[in-house]
Amino acid sequence: MKSPQTVKTEQEKTWMEIVKDYNKSDAKKSWWQVANSFIPYFGLWVLMYYSLAWSYWITLGLSIIAAGFLLRIFIIFHDCGHGSFFKSQKLARVVGIIAAGFIFTPYHKWHMDHKIHHSTMGNLDNKGVGDVRTFTIEEYRQFTPIQKLLYRIYRHPITLFIVGPLLLFLVIFRWPPASRSLKEKIYTHITSVVLALAVYLMHLWIGIIPFIMIQLPILFVAAGHGAWLFYVQHQYEDVQWRRQKDWDYKEMAFEGSSYLKLPRILQWFTGNVGFHQIHHLSPRMPNYNLEKCYNENESMQADTPITWLKALNCIKYRLWDEERSRLVSFRDLKREGISY
Repeated sequence: MKSPQTVKTEQEKTWMEIVKDYNKSDAKKSWWQVANSFIPYFGLWVLMYYSLAWSYWITLGLSIIAAGFLLRIFIIFHDCGHGSFFKSQKLARVVGIIAAGFIFTPYHKWHMDHKIHHSTMGNLDNKGVGDVRTFTIEEYRQFTPIQKLLYRIYRHPITLFIVGPLLLFLVIFRWPPASRSLKEKIYTHITSVVLALAVYLMHLWIGIIPFIMIQLPILFVAAGHGAWLFYVQHQYEDVQWRRQKDWDYKEMAFEGSSYLKLPRILQWFTGNVGFHQIHHLSPRMPNYNLEKCYNENESMQADTPITWLKALNCIKYRLWDEERSRLVSFRDLKREGISY
C-alpha cells in the first residue's frame, strides 16, 4: 500500500509533467504579440491626437480601445517578468522594461511584489504583498474606529477600481517601500526619472495638455479594468484561503484562483489572463499557451467558471470569515447578526 506522501508525490509529478509541455515560449508567437499590441497602440495614440481637433468625445471613445491594447502590453510585461515570454532572459528583461514604461510601472519593484504574491496567494498568515488587502472578521474586530473607516474606504469599489488604480500607477509606484533593497529603490527612481523625461519630451512635441488629455483616459480605463480583473481572480464566491499549516501550492492555485470566462474579444485583449488557475500553477507558461493547456487537459479545467455577470457579484465582498471559510460582505454580517 502506498503511503499518502508517495501518492501526493505522484500527483505532483502528474501536473508538473502536464504543464512542462506548455512551458515553452515560441519566438514567432511572442514577437507577433509584441507587434499586434504595440503597433495598434501607437496608431490609436496618433489617431487620438488628431481627433482632439474634431471632438474630445471621439478621443475618449478611442481611449477605450487603446486601453485594451495597453492591457495587452501589460500582459507582455507580466510574462517577461515571469521568464515565460522569451527563451532569452536578457531579451525578456529588455522587452519587459520597455513595456513597463508604457504602463508607468517600475519593472523590478512590481515583479518582486508579484513573486511574493505567487508564493503566498491564499495564505492567511502571509498576505498583503501584491494582493488586494483582505482582513478576517476577527482581525477587523481588533481595529480602532479610524482603522475600520480607512479599511471600508479602501475596500469600496470607487477606491478599488476608479481612484486607487490611477493613484497606484501614477503616485504610489514612484516610491519603493523602505524595506526593499537599495538596488530595487535605485531602479524604481530611475524609472520615475525616465518617465518624467518622456513626459517632458511629449510636452515639447505636442504640449502637456494634449498629452494629458490623451494618456490619462487610456491609463484610467486600463488600470481600472486591470484592477477589476485582478480582484475577481482572487476574490470570488468559492475562493478558499488557508493558514500556513494547511497551505498547499497546487491546491491553492485551483482553489484560490478563478477561471474567468470572458467573451472571446475580451479574452484576446486580456491575454488569456482569465485562465488564472493555470497561470498560478505554472507562472512559466506563456499567456498564449494557457487556453491550449486548459482545453487539452481535463485536470486543468475549472468546475464552475466565473462568467462576466457573476463576476459583478464579487464586488460586495469585504472580509474573510475564517469559521465558515468564505468571503462575506458587511451586509451579510449585519443580516446574520454577527458582530464586527
